[in-house]
Amino acid sequence: MGNLLYFIAVIILIFWAIGFFGYAIGGLIHLLLVLALVLVVVRLVKAV
Repeated sequence: MGNLLYFIAVIILIFWAIGFFGYAIGGLIHLLLVLALVLVVVRLVKAV
């Protein structure tokens, strides 16, 4: 389950990078970045 969260976070970060440099999606891509960061933090908290 934890590996799945990291996988999803990496995918979201990739999409964020594409959107950030392409300016295609706008504000939605930053929401995806926040979601990816939240997933990583949740995973780190569960690991402790």
